This record gives sequence, C-alpha cells and structure tokens, in this order.
Amino acid sequence: MTKGILSIGQPFPAFKKSAVVSLEKGKEFFDISSDDLLNEEGRWTVLFWWPKDFTFVCPTEIAEFNKNFGEFRDRNASLIGASTDSEFVHLAWRKNHDDLRDLKFPMLADTSKSLAEDLGILEPTEKIAYRATFIIDPQGIVRWVSVYDLNVGRNVKEVIRVLDALQTDELCPCNWEKGKETLKM
Repeated sequence: MTKGILSIGQPFPAFKKSAVVSLEKGKEFFDISSDDLLNEEGRWTVLFWWPKDFTFVCPTEIAEFNKNFGEFRDRNASLIGASTDSEFVHLAWRKNHDDLRDLKFPMLADTSKSLAEDLGILEPTEKIAYRATFIIDPQGIVRWVSVYDLNVGRNVKEVIRVLDALQTDELCPCNWEKGKETLKM
C-alpha cells in the first residue's frame, strides 16, 4: 500500500543524510539531519526534491532555486535540494553541469529512499522522488507541500510567494504578494 504524502501541520520526519555542499576536495560532503531544521533563530526550511540527476528538467529547477538563493536567505529560510541519487552522483553532476557548479545550497542524498518514502513522494514504479517542495517552519512543522508530475518543472517564484505569505502569519487573499494588504477579520 502506498503511503500518503506528508501534509500540512505534520512534523517533518526524523532523518540524517549525506549532502554535497562543496566542490572543494576534502570538503565536498556534510551530514544534514532533521535536528538542523529545528532552531530558535526562527529559520524556516525549503526542501525541494527532483527525480534524477543527469536529466533535463531537473537542472533548470535547481539553477532557478540557486539564482533565487538570496531571496530565501533574505526571508530567513534555509534551502535544501534532494533526490534519491547518491552524494557521489550529485558531486559528479555538479562538476559536469555548468549551471550546478556554484550551488549555494546542499544537495541531499536519500540513497536508501527512506526519507522520500516517509514523505510519501516516492514514485511507485521507478522508486524515484516526485518533484515535491516542502516549506517547514522553525518548529519542524510542514506548512506547505507542492508535488508536480515527473515531467513538469515547478515555479520558484510561487515557492517564494507562499513563504512570504506564511511568514506574515495573517490571512492572505488569492494572488497575494509581499507588500500587499492582508485580510483583516
């Protein structure tokens, strides 16, 4: 039986995974855990998944998240990318692809597929992750989930818009954008 997608209001599952954080020899890898998502500085986390390294749609998304890295940082949000490929495949892809060499965020490796499975985003046939994005608040609670089909890239500006809206902690109308009025009750 397929597990349902982790939803809003649920705690993000516990994990500890290796990630590629640099191309510098000896400093390529770093372990990231769910404990890193919990913090007292009010830092949010945006964790986005792609299906496979060395593919076509995925690098366009990763590059776009990287171009907007400062937007996430300015909103006190950590950005983490992830797939079910290994950290060694991530490293090779970063070295091989011009748009991925200078990433400012870690590429998490879920080689056991356990985190993707816990999140309910493991595609049942190929056992790869769907294009999923999770916004997690500083207490480790999922506040937004978006999942796309394997062949459709996501909209990074929409992720930023939703993060802005969530951080207001107010009622935000349809198409609300940062700087616009929120709804008053």
